[in-house]
Amino acid sequence: MTWGTQHWVALGVLAVATLALRLVGPWLAARLRGGPRAESTDALLAAIAVAVLAGLVVTQALFDGREAAGWARPLGVVVAGVLVWRRAPFLVVVLAATAATALLRLLGLP
Repeated sequence: MTWGTQHWVALGVLAVATLALRLVGPWLAARLRGGPRAESTDALLAAIAVAVLAGLVVTQALFDGREAAGWARPLGVVVAGVLVWRRAPFLVVVLAATAATALLRLLGLP
């Protein structure tokens, strides 16, 4: 299938629509005030998002499918958690957690 005029037009329309949504979103949010009930709902949704993400982190850190992941992966997550708590840059967190997990597995820890 070759790219014809219809494809380029569709791509252009999608690009313009994406840009319009990105520009209109903050403008509309600044003009609409939800009041105290909307603010409490926003706080609740933020708390739910944190809880869901924490659950995903724990599940992925401790389990590999239906079996325990061993010790190396959870200890790597602990290293990442400590570095995040100490406000290390994201790249440092990822590299240190990966290196810690790899080193522990190299030493024979499952």
